[in-house]
Amino acid sequence: MSEHPGVPTTIKPGGRGRGRGRGAMMYQTLLSAASPPQPRPGSPRQASSESQEVNLQLERGHGLIGAPGQDEAAVRGRGRRMYLQLNQQLNLGVKEVQRQRYKSEPKHTAIEPYNKQPIGEPREEKSRQPSEQTSKEYSREPSKHHSDLAKQDVTRIHSLEEKAGSEEEKAKVGRGRGRAALLHSHQANTQTIQPGANPVGEKSDSQEVLSDKCESVTESLQHLSLQQQQQQEVIVRQGTSGVRFSALTNYIRLNLDENKAVFEYEVKFEPDVDAMNLRHRLVSLFKDQLSTAKTFDGVTLWLPIRLPNEITIFQTPHPLTQETVTMKVIYKKRSELSRCVQLYNVLFSRIMKVLRMARVGRNYYAPGESILVPQHKLEIWPGYVTAASYQEGGLMLVVDVSHRVLRTETTYQALTDIYHMHPSDFKPKAIQALVGCIILTRYNNRTYRIDDILFDQNPLSTFTNFKGEEMKYVDYYKASYNINIVDPKQPLLVHRVKKKDIQHPDQTRFLCLVPELCYMTGMTQSMRSDFRVMKDVAHHTRITPTVRQAALRKFIANVNGNTEARTVLKDWGLTLEDDTVQVDGRMLPPETIYFANKDVPGTPQADWGTHTFRENVIQPVDILSGRWLLLYSYRDQPRAKKFVDMLKQVTQNIGIRVGEPQMVQLPDDRTETYVTSLKQNYNGQIQVAVIIFPTQREDRYSAVKRLACAELALPTQCIISRTISQDHKLRAVTLKIALQINCKLGGELWAIKIPLNGVMVCGIDVYHDPACRGESVVGFVASSNHTLTRWYSRVTFQHKADEVVHGLKISLLEALKHYHKNHHSLPRSIIVYRDGVGDGQLQLVEDHEVPQLATIFLHFDSYKPKLSYVVVQKRINARIFAVMNPRELSNPPPGSVVDHTITRPHWYDFLLVSQHVRQGTISPTHYIVVRDTSNLKTDNMQRLTYKLTHLYYNWPGTVRVPAPCLYAHKLAYLVGESVRKEPAAKLSDKLYFL
Repeated sequence: MSEHPGVPTTIKPGGRGRGRGRGAMMYQTLLSAASPPQPRPGSPRQASSESQEVNLQLERGHGLIGAPGQDEAAVRGRGRRMYLQLNQQLNLGVKEVQRQRYKSEPKHTAIEPYNKQPIGEPREEKSRQPSEQTSKEYSREPSKHHSDLAKQDVTRIHSLEEKAGSEEEKAKVGRGRGRAALLHSHQANTQTIQPGANPVGEKSDSQEVLSDKCESVTESLQHLSLQQQQQQEVIVRQGTSGVRFSALTNYIRLNLDENKAVFEYEVKFEPDVDAMNLRHRLVSLFKDQLSTAKTFDGVTLWLPIRLPNEITIFQTPHPLTQETVTMKVIYKKRSELSRCVQLYNVLFSRIMKVLRMARVGRNYYAPGESILVPQHKLEIWPGYVTAASYQEGGLMLVVDVSHRVLRTETTYQALTDIYHMHPSDFKPKAIQALVGCIILTRYNNRTYRIDDILFDQNPLSTFTNFKGEEMKYVDYYKASYNINIVDPKQPLLVHRVKKKDIQHPDQTRFLCLVPELCYMTGMTQSMRSDFRVMKDVAHHTRITPTVRQAALRKFIANVNGNTEARTVLKDWGLTLEDDTVQVDGRMLPPETIYFANKDVPGTPQADWGTHTFRENVIQPVDILSGRWLLLYSYRDQPRAKKFVDMLKQVTQNIGIRVGEPQMVQLPDDRTETYVTSLKQNYNGQIQVAVIIFPTQREDRYSAVKRLACAELALPTQCIISRTISQDHKLRAVTLKIALQINCKLGGELWAIKIPLNGVMVCGIDVYHDPACRGESVVGFVASSNHTLTRWYSRVTFQHKADEVVHGLKISLLEALKHYHKNHHSLPRSIIVYRDGVGDGQLQLVEDHEVPQLATIFLHFDSYKPKLSYVVVQKRINARIFAVMNPRELSNPPPGSVVDHTITRPHWYDFLLVSQHVRQGTISPTHYIVVRDTSNLKTDNMQRLTYKLTHLYYNWPGTVRVPAPCLYAHKLAYLVGESVRKEPAAKLSDKLYFL
C-alpha cells in the first residue's frame, strides 16, 4: 500500500486493546488546538419580596391567567413613550448581539459529507466562508437613531468584561507557582529503583532532606485540597406537599472501611507502549512490589498502600520486542474511599469479568443466557448496567437490567442484499445504509461504529504491524484468532477511534474491519415500524418492576456469593449490602384539564384522550373554503375524498370549521412532481397544505418540508396513504390529524392552571446528525402567553457534535421581543428547561450557557428578571418501584417525586415520574436546577415542572419531559433531519414542526 509524504499512515486490523496496538488502525497525525477554559460566574440565591409573592400565588393555586390585561393597562398608564423606548432597546439588543457574534465567532458554512476518498490521501483544503444567509443576518448595523444608545450599552458590556478579565488574570498570576516549581524539583530528585530493576543512581543527603520537606508540603496541600472538597456546599432541597408512599430503588449501598484510603498514581512508559493489554501485562509483572490489590485503567494506578517514594521506576524487557521498557509510577494524591468513584467503577468492571460477563459497548452482558428470536433473525443478550456514585445518602451502586438486541446476520450478508437490490448503484446505497450503524465483532465482543467503507481494499491488502512488518489481513486473523476469511475480495469497513480512546490527542486513528466477521446490532427502521417485531422483542425486554427487582437481588447474590468478587471489594475496604435502598416518595395531586366548554378533573393515569375527541378546543382556527390544498396521486383519489368528508365531520365536534379544499391530483408520485405542484398552487391566501404520500420515503418528505418551511412559510401536514386506508380507524386518525393541523395554524387545544404571572418558560434541545453529515441544530422555544399554550420558536446551527449551545443570546432576545410585542411588557421571571446534557457537561453548561442568558439583560435599563436554569436528563439508570402491597411492586403513578437519598449532594435536583405506562418499568426523569435566582419554593418548582408535562399537544396525556423540551426536540429534529435550513420567520409563532 502507498503512503503520501508528510502523512504517516499505518493500517492494522481490528483486534484487542480498545482499538489500539494490535487493533486494526490507520494513523493520521493531525494538529488540534485546545479551547481556553471559560470563567465561572457566581450564582446568587437571594430571596426577594417579588419571589415570595410568586410563591404565595402558587400556594393559593389561582385559576387561569390567560389575558394580559393587567400588564397592558400598567404599561399604558406609564405612557406610550416608555413602550417605544423599550421596543427600541429590544431591536438594538438583537442587532448589537448579532454584530458582536459575527465579529467574534467562526463563520459557519454547510459541512460537507464524510469524504469518501481512500483514507490516507490528503484532502483538498477548503476555506470556510459564511453562507449568504448567515452573512446577511449578521451584517445588519443599528440605525443612526440608535447609535448613542448602542455606544452606552457596548461601553457598559466592555467595562464589565474588562473588569471580570482583570480579576481573573490577577487570580491566575498568584496561583501556585511556588508549589509547581517545588514539586517539579522534588520529583526530579526522588527517583528510586525497586527490586528487579537496574539502578539509575543514588540520592545525596541534601536531596533526602529536600524530599522530606517536599513530601510534607505535598501532604499538607493534598490535605487542604481534600478539606476544601469535603467542605463543598451540600444542597438539601426537599418538598413537603403530596401524599407520601414507600418505594424501592435500584441503588445498593456500598459500605466503607474508614481506616483505609486510596493512593493514586500515574504510570508512564518509555518508550511508549500503545497496546492496552501490554500495559496491563507490564504492570502485573511488578505486583509483588506494588500490591496484589492494585487497580489499573491503562493510565491511572490505584493502590491501597503508599509507596515509599514519589517516583518509582521499574525496568523490564518488552514481552514481544525484548526492548528495555522503563515504567515510571508517579505519586499523585491520597484520597478518602468516599471520593474514589472512578476506582469503584473499575472494580465493578473487574467483578463483571469474574462473573463471566462480556463487555459490549459500556455495559456487560451474558452471552451464555442469550435469547433467540429466530422468526426475525434477532438475538437478545441480557445484562446489567452498573455505575458507582456518591449520592445524598452516601456511596451507592446503581444497577439496572439491560438488554442488547443483536442481529444474526453479518455485515457481509447486508452488503450482499444491498448489491442484489441495487446492482447499478451499489456503492452509494451501501454507504447510505451502513454508515452510522453499530456492529459487533464476536471474536473480541467489541462494538464499533461504521464511519466509511473502503471498496478499493480487501482482506488481501496489507498493513504495517507493531513490528514494522507488512502483513495481510487474512494472515493476521488466522494467526491471532484462528479465523479463516472466506471471501478475500470483500471491501473493508472503517471505524474512526474516539479522541478519548487515543493516547495522543493530536492523532486521528481508524480501524479496518472485515464485514463477514462483523454482526449488525440493533433494529432497522423497518423493524421498528413492524408491530409484530416490536411485540416479540418487547416480550423479553419490557419486564415488570417485580421481575426487575428480582434480577437486582440475583446480581447482589452473585457478587456476595462469589469468593473472588467479594475479595476484590474487601481488598479496598468495601462491602455490598444485601438489598436495595428504600426511600419515601410523594405523589403530587392530579391536574385539571381545561377545554373551551368543560373542565376535566385529573385521573390517576393522567390521560384525557376520550375528552379530546368530543370537547371544544380553547383556541380553534377555522380553515376556509379554497384556502387549503390537498395534494395526492391518482391512485389515492378515493382515499383523499373520504378523508375530506371525514375531516369536515369530526371537526364539528371540537369547534373547528373546515371548508372545501383545492384538490390537486398528481399524475405520478415522483418527488419533483410533489415539489413543483406545491409551488404552482401556492399563493399568499393558502393556510395549510395536506399532502398524501403513497409510501414512506425520506427524500420526498424532506424535499416537501424544505420547500414549505424555508421558502413558502406554509404549514404542511403529510399523511401516508396506508394510515387512512382502513375505514374503521378513519374517524380516530382523522381527528388526530385535525388537532395537529389546528396547532400548526396557531390554535390551542387545552390548558391547565398556571398560577404564575409574568413568567416565560423556555425549552432547549440539540439535534446531532447520526451520520455526521452536517452541523448540529439547536431548537429553542419560549412561551408567549400566560397560560403557556402558545410558543415562539427559533433554530440556530453550530459545529457538529457540539452539545453546548453558543447562540442563545439571539434566540432569547428574539423571544423577548416577541413577548413584548404581545404584552407590551417583559417577563418578570424566565425559567429554562435544557434537555440533552450529561453529567460531565453540567459544569460547562453552568459556566457557559447560563452567563450567555444573563448578559442579555444588560441591554435594557433596570431590567433584572429572575432566572432559573433546569437541566433535564432522560437517559438515566435510576428506577423507582412503588411498594403498594407486600407481594408485588408496581410503577409509581404520574406525579411521583423523590428528592432525597438517591439525589446529588451538591446539586439542587429531584426525580419525577410524570407518565403512566401499561408495559414494563417506567423510568423517572432527573431534573437538576443549575441556577435559580427566582427562589421558587421546592414544592412550587416540582409542581410547575409536572404541570408542563401536560401541555404537549401531540399526545392527550402527560409526557416524560416538560412540553417546551419536547417541542424543542421536535423542532431541532425536523430542521436537522429534513429542512436543513433556517425556517421562515413567519412560522415562528406556530407549532408547524409537530
